Amino acid sequence: MSPFQAGDGVLSVRVRLTPHGGRDSIDGIETLADGTAVLLARVRAAAQNGEANDALRALLAKAAGAPRSRVALKRGASSRIKLFEIDGEPAAIEARLRAATG
Repeated sequence: MSPFQAGDGVLSVRVRLTPHGGRDSIDGIETLADGTAVLLARVRAAAQNGEANDALRALLAKAAGAPRSRVALKRGASSRIKLFEIDGEPAAIEARLRAATG
């Protein structure tokens, strides 16, 4: 299973966010106990007033090589597991995000 799902001109990405994580980084891909694959990410920002979500949006945009305006939080604003959509060429975006996992 993959945390990425390609659509028509968009890549959906499931992310598990660790707010107040000491640094802004994408740490890899993990399969959760229920079998769901997620991209692991951490941000320095705290989980209050949407700060961690904004920091994650910026982190994903940078890693995907896309402007922030093309990255949208679709689900999970107050949850650790989030669904983002990134507009653009799905295969290229997925390749960049996989490269960012190290």
